[in-house]
Amino acid sequence: MNQDIVKLGIRVKKYQRKAYAVWEITLKCNLACSHCGSRAGAKREDELSTTEALDLVKQMADLGIKEVTLIGGEAYLRPDWLMIASEIKRFGMKATMTTGGYGISAGTAKRMAQAGIDTVSVSIDGLAKEHDAMRGKQGSWEQCFKTLAHLKAAGIVCGVNTQINRNSAHDLPLLYQKLVEAGVSAWQIQLTVPMGNAVEHNEMLLQPIELLDLYPLIYFLSLRGRKDNLTIQPGNNIGYYGPYERVLRGANQLESEWAFYQGCTAGQNVLGIEANGAIKGCPSLPSDAYTGGNIRERTLVDIYENAPELRFNDIDEALDTTKHLWGHCRGCEFATTCRVGCNWTSHVFFGKRGNNPYCHHRVLKLAAKGRKERFYLKEAASGKPFDHGIFNLDEEEIGPLNPNSKTQFTLNKTNFPEAWLKEHPNLIESLYIERGMGIKRYIDSGIVSKEESPWYNDTHSATNS
Repeated sequence: MNQDIVKLGIRVKKYQRKAYAVWEITLKCNLACSHCGSRAGAKREDELSTTEALDLVKQMADLGIKEVTLIGGEAYLRPDWLMIASEIKRFGMKATMTTGGYGISAGTAKRMAQAGIDTVSVSIDGLAKEHDAMRGKQGSWEQCFKTLAHLKAAGIVCGVNTQINRNSAHDLPLLYQKLVEAGVSAWQIQLTVPMGNAVEHNEMLLQPIELLDLYPLIYFLSLRGRKDNLTIQPGNNIGYYGPYERVLRGANQLESEWAFYQGCTAGQNVLGIEANGAIKGCPSLPSDAYTGGNIRERTLVDIYENAPELRFNDIDEALDTTKHLWGHCRGCEFATTCRVGCNWTSHVFFGKRGNNPYCHHRVLKLAAKGRKERFYLKEAASGKPFDHGIFNLDEEEIGPLNPNSKTQFTLNKTNFPEAWLKEHPNLIESLYIERGMGIKRYIDSGIVSKEESPWYNDTHSATNS
């Protein structure tokens, strides 16, 4: 294939980038999630035929892709999904899957294993009440745990992924305990961002200041997970460069010196495929801005190597690492390595990449100065799959918490297993101290000078902020 492309005058890099592909094989879904970025429900009118899909599998193998994760919508609602999975396996690639977990029977799990699907991640957001409400179907939470049991019985390795937002954050410790009891060993967490349906439900999104309470909790759960054999895996918009970075990203690296976020890899070793054959550098990126082509019109290797929409992370000279940055990210100490963190997160807030309000380092640095950021919707989304609105971002002084707020996430609203509170009677208090110490470390280390901080005067201290 590569020789034919070269004869046509299409540029192909001499090196071959190895990639992990996430393939939305259908947009059809049996849930109605209020935070769904692709607005899944009905299938796309122009989804790939079986013949086109199987040819795409071959093209992925030719490109050098090593693993393909099937997603939807709900992947198993496509009639030929197991044929596609078998073909992925036949070409020597690893076949995995992410599912909403509703309706996978013991028989289906066995057929998945026979087709070569060896790892599945089930989406579970909080406990039953919140999960069912967000997923738009009563009983869906219970079905997720039945699915986990069916998959494990079929010999499939299981993990869980969770969206963290105002609806789910307060029950993270209780969900943790449920996952341990279910024998789950891998738990990926991700912050909900304003894409698709989440734009219209943006009240569920955590404001940046709420990360001050969230990260001590995640840190605590990560450490506990090492004892309970539950590895917490941070998604691409978790972090960055705060005091817990090496713990969060070092679970499988023994906290090595390289256990920190090293920039977005979209289009470099990640590939996103939509059900109609559209190719992006990451499955989550907005389609309008980041689709590099369609396999009905161009070969996969041509799109992957030549489409500029997939090459925005290329670094040919030093300036390429920071030229897209703006706002607080522009002058950040970690700008050249982080490069804004998750471009998806940045773009769906502001309609362009380069500025990421969901950064723990940034939130701590601002808090040490007595400042915070607050976003609010300025322009509504269009209503298409993978769309987004435009948000304004204001910076303002940190004020007292609103005691009447029923939505804002705080540590004292977090629910813990009773056994944990008996084991650690002062657990919530210790997490609040850790929260305050995080701010204090930024001042003591000189990242923020004492002159810049309001917490070093007669009326404030860093631990009661």
